[in-house]
This record gives sequence, structure tokens and C-alpha cells, in this order.
Amino acid sequence: MTTQPFFRQQSELLAERPPPAATSGVIGWVRANLFSGWLSTILTLLGVYMLWLLIPGLLDWAFFDADFHGDDRFACTSSGACWAWFDQRINQFLYGFYPSEQTWRVNVALALLIPALAPILFDKMPGAKHLRWFSLTYPVVATFLLIGGVGLEEVPTHKFGGFMLNVTVGLAGIVLSLPIGIVLALGRRSRMPIVRVLSLAFIEIFRGVPLITLLFVAAILLPMFLPPSFSLDLVVRVIVVVTAFASAYMAEVIRGGLQAVPRGQYEAASALGLGYWKTMGLIVLPQALKISIPGIVNTFIGLFKDTTLVIVIGLFDVLNIGRTMIANPDWLGLAVETQVFISLFFFVVCFSMSRYSVVLEQRLDTSNS
Repeated sequence: MTTQPFFRQQSELLAERPPPAATSGVIGWVRANLFSGWLSTILTLLGVYMLWLLIPGLLDWAFFDADFHGDDRFACTSSGACWAWFDQRINQFLYGFYPSEQTWRVNVALALLIPALAPILFDKMPGAKHLRWFSLTYPVVATFLLIGGVGLEEVPTHKFGGFMLNVTVGLAGIVLSLPIGIVLALGRRSRMPIVRVLSLAFIEIFRGVPLITLLFVAAILLPMFLPPSFSLDLVVRVIVVVTAFASAYMAEVIRGGLQAVPRGQYEAASALGLGYWKTMGLIVLPQALKISIPGIVNTFIGLFKDTTLVIVIGLFDVLNIGRTMIANPDWLGLAVETQVFISLFFFVVCFSMSRYSVVLEQRLDTSNS
């Protein structure tokens, strides 16, 4: 019996086949990331074992054996955490001493933050062109809502506290420090000696002094140098100092991105006849900011965490609210629960910023295009 050779016509194409299951999907990811070698396998098994030891006990303490109701700490009789303070003190943790009947204004300001940030953070949003105008006016709208006036009851800033104060100072510092940092970075690289020296002096002064010292200056020394007829609110002074401090670090981050842009980009812009500002705005700065994304987000995260330092000048941020609560005999001994709650809030905010920076880097990555 003769056998026919196996061949196909050149015009025939084999149908596409799915990749092997061991190299794609969940199984492929697990093999590539958790069991790619003997060292990876050992570390994975060790990590699983540590989680098996820690997570059950943590869940028992935080949820299953915890107490959630009571008028004071003596109502907590189980071996787990005591969350009885939560329903009684949560408003103080969120709003500080803001009048309870006016807290809706804080909620509205926070809700409006979403449409204000959305067109900036996400591309191709419906109505993004109009929402960007709202983003520009949002600081004015939020200030009006929080402080009041012209139809709204005025609330002095010394009543700001809790998470609201941390978010207000942190968000103001983040929004203001980026453009100021860009100007300082460009000023430090300027060919005009006066601009370069002034920018360098600003950066070195604020970068070389601890933030806690600057906060003391804002709270105690700065009013001494102001005219007697002129008074600047303490929260405003804190925002100014925090913004200046963050701007100095931001300037150096962006300057690193500017130095990473190839010299040929400047030469190409010059060959096209573009002036300085068009070269920076259309060609150099977009590339520099893309390169600097990790450093920029890292500065934002550090700035938001540093808002807790306002405790040293007597402002009742969330840490000061927590410290005051656990000093109360009714809630004495609940420092662990309080710090866990505060830490969770900061972790959620900072982790969200970190993950967004990863998404933004992937979206702007042109290496594979």
C-alpha cells in the first residue's frame, strides 16, 4: 500500500488556534508570576503561609469578635476590636467642628469634585469640553460652599477639622503645586540670570527646611511681619506653606523630566520656527510630564500624608480628632482601633492615586506603537 504525502495547497490557510492553556489566562498568569522558578515558588508558598497565619486572626479581631454598639468602651466585652465609638464620633472624624446642620455643604463640595476631576483624569468623556470649564471654576465654587457668604451662613475656618481639613489642605496643595512647580522648573533652566537665581533660591529654601518648621513659621512668625490691619486666616497660611513646600519638590521632579527630553526635540522645534513658549507647551513639556508621572504622583502622595503635620500647630485634623477622642475616659484604650481607621482612609486615597498613575503611564506609553 502506498502512502500519499501530507501537504496542503498554498492557498489553504490553517485556522487560528487558541494558545495552550498553560501559557494564557489565569493558569498562564499564575505560572508566569507565582511559579516561574524554584525561588519564585518558595516565596509564593511562604507568602501564602504567612497570609494563612495572619488573615484569620485579623478578621476575628476586626469583625467576627468585635463589638459595634455601645455608649462607651465599657460596653465592649468581647476579645475583638471595639467599634462602638464609630456611630457616635464618625461625624467629628469626617467634618471636625463644622456645624452639623451645614455638613451638606461639605458633601456637595466633595460630590462636585468628581465632575471637576473627571475630564482631567479621563480621556474621551462626553461633554469633556464643557466640564473643563467647570474644573477651572471648581476651586471658587468649593471655597464658597465651605466658607459661605452671599446667602450661605459663614463658617469660620477654625471649625474645619477631621478628614475634611486633610482633604482641603491636601487637594489645594496638589492643585496649586503642579503649575507652580512647572514655572519654577522652567525658571531654574532659564537663561535669564535673575529668573534662574530667584527660582533656585525658592527651591532650595523650601526644600531645605522641614515642613514642620515652615508650619510653625506660618502659625507664629508670619503674623508678626504682616501689617496690623491685615490678617490672614491660619488655614490659608497653612495651604500657602504646604503649596510652596510641595512646589519646590515638584520643580525638581519636573526638571528631571525636562533634562530627559532629547536635545533633538528642541532642535526640531527651532527648525520649525517655534518660539520658546510654543516649544515648551507643544513639544517639550508634554514629554517631560509623561516621563515625570511617577515622581509627580509620589510627591502628591507625600503631600497628602504630610497634611497630618498640622496637628503640631493646633489644627484638629483627623489625627488630632482621634487623639482627643482616645483621651476621653469613655473611650480610653482604643488607640489601635482609631489608628487603624485613620490609616485605612489614607491608604485608600494614596493607593487610588498610585493605581491611577499606573493606568496613566500605560495610556501614554508609546514604546509599542
